[in-house]
Amino acid sequence: MNLTFDRKLSKNYKSASQKVRVLTEDWVDKTIFCPNCGHLDIDKYPNNQPVADFYCSNCREEYELKGKQNTLGVKIVDGAYRTMLERLTSSNNPNFFLLSYDLSDLKVTNFLVIPKHFFVPEIIEKRKPLAETARRAGWIGCNILLNSIPQTGKIFFVRNQQVELKEKVLAEWKKTLFLREEKDISAKGWLMDIMISIEKLGKSEFTLGDVYVFEKELNKLHPENKHIKDKIRQQLQVLRDRNYLEFVERGMYRVR
Repeated sequence: MNLTFDRKLSKNYKSASQKVRVLTEDWVDKTIFCPNCGHLDIDKYPNNQPVADFYCSNCREEYELKGKQNTLGVKIVDGAYRTMLERLTSSNNPNFFLLSYDLSDLKVTNFLVIPKHFFVPEIIEKRKPLAETARRAGWIGCNILLNSIPQTGKIFFVRNQQVELKEKVLAEWKKTLFLREEKDISAKGWLMDIMISIEKLGKSEFTLGDVYVFEKELNKLHPENKHIKDKIRQQLQVLRDRNYLEFVERGMYRVR
């Protein structure tokens, strides 16, 4: 996989933002395969498509591209807050491609996909309205909070300029597809919170007691639930039934 942008494409543009858009979109169009079906080529939609930037001609998955100079950080600036919340429950909510780049040598540093089934209201941060003096006074944008998404929902094609194997990308995508079947946004949010709690443990095998440590933290996230431990057990069973976790013995689990 070539990580260098095609420099000659930017010569016709004066605006730095236009140059970056052309370079990043061209690189994705020529380089990236579909993480859902493995199709070797994805296609770019015509400009000004209202929702997505790319689609797979084989499985019809759609992808929106977000680029950022240097590191990705913990937040990605996105569009209108209300529009984003509406998209979370729509049938045409796209997956997200996130790309970071080094502008000095015009190279990709990181490229990952966040499957659309990881997008819940809790990962969307409302920004302050634009000032009255702004051209779009009162407009409210949003940020995508990357640290509110489980690591398993950040599937890297390129990590720190190191290319991941295609087989690994496809396997990681397939591992969490069960979340797409969960139509209840609140239930999906619970599963993601338990995934994050398991990741915080930093070990492949853990006990039920290990996860109980996050009882207070989960109670803050879900104050309406008065039976947090019961909910933890329930969500671990769901993750086990979906082959995300393996049941080792009574009270002990293993991450697959």
